[in-house]
Amino acid sequence: MKKFLFLVVFCFPLLVTGQESADRLAAEKAMMNYLEGFYEGDTLKLAESLRPGLYKTGYWKNKSSGKYDFDGRMTYDEAIQYARNVLIKKNFAKPGSPKKVEVLDISKHTAAGKVYAWWGSDYILLSRQDGRWMIDQVLWEGPPETKD
Repeated sequence: MKKFLFLVVFCFPLLVTGQESADRLAAEKAMMNYLEGFYEGDTLKLAESLRPGLYKTGYWKNKSSGKYDFDGRMTYDEAIQYARNVLIKKNFAKPGSPKKVEVLDISKHTAAGKVYAWWGSDYILLSRQDGRWMIDQVLWEGPPETKD
């Protein structure tokens, strides 16, 4: 009985921590696939990590007016087409472009993260179904140097 209590008290937290670490890594991978999918024009990376019901929207600074404009919605199909165009036009991210992802919060079925990219920063909402972390929603804003 003492051995069982020892296992429960000391080993169970290690298992939980191990699972959380695995979940963090999987959520980071989904966000890195998103970032690299756009940077490299890799539709397979995007398809692996975006839900078909993707909702992506954001704000960019209009150079003419100096004000932020709302960009509307980018769908899953539009994200895939954007990546195709990057590849076709060879419009890849410049060397040294920001390329960082971080998990801000993670639960059993949901996670929030942030992606730092050449176009600015994206707040990412992910969900886990059938053991896979996938991106459901993205809210982005143009690069910091364009902020008011």
